[in-house]
Amino acid sequence: MSPEQDIKHGQPPAVDETVGETVPEQPQAVEPEAAEPEAVEAEPAPEEPDYKDKWLRAAAELDNVRKRAKRDVDVAQTRGIARLARELLPALDNFERALAAAESQPENRDHHLTDGIRLVQTELLAALARVGIEPDSPKGERFDPHRHEAIAQQPAADGAEPGTIIEVYSAGYRHGEDVLRPAKVVVAG
Repeated sequence: MSPEQDIKHGQPPAVDETVGETVPEQPQAVEPEAAEPEAVEAEPAPEEPDYKDKWLRAAAELDNVRKRAKRDVDVAQTRGIARLARELLPALDNFERALAAAESQPENRDHHLTDGIRLVQTELLAALARVGIEPDSPKGERFDPHRHEAIAQQPAADGAEPGTIIEVYSAGYRHGEDVLRPAKVVVAG
């Protein structure tokens, strides 16, 4: 090593006093030092959790659970209403047929029995309307295959445009946008 390198390493250069020259340093055997206990670096103290963030996340999750539960209840309620309505629709049809048959006979037209049947039919329709079920009698409207069931097609008469409904055999029923039963119709051809 040069004298400059020795100085850099913090050791004075070795000088041969007889000659006055710098002598390269001889490697020396290194004695094992007494084992020092390794200094264990202190772990940084764990950061305190952000309780406000955790609380906000928990509150948001709770809000999402409430919304999801409300949506599930609404869907279940709608399905239940639709199922009950589908079961009651044949009874409504039978009321209509019974009234048509009874009123077709002149002696029964003003009979109290037909008035009673009409009253029950009206109450049943009102109860369905209160839960959002509406009858759909689309006479004069354009045929929509999603809402109507065509059972016949007749030539257009009386100025009816082709594709419009000219007669309704049985009314359809809807719950909001859902079709519970399509209306059975005759379409102008």
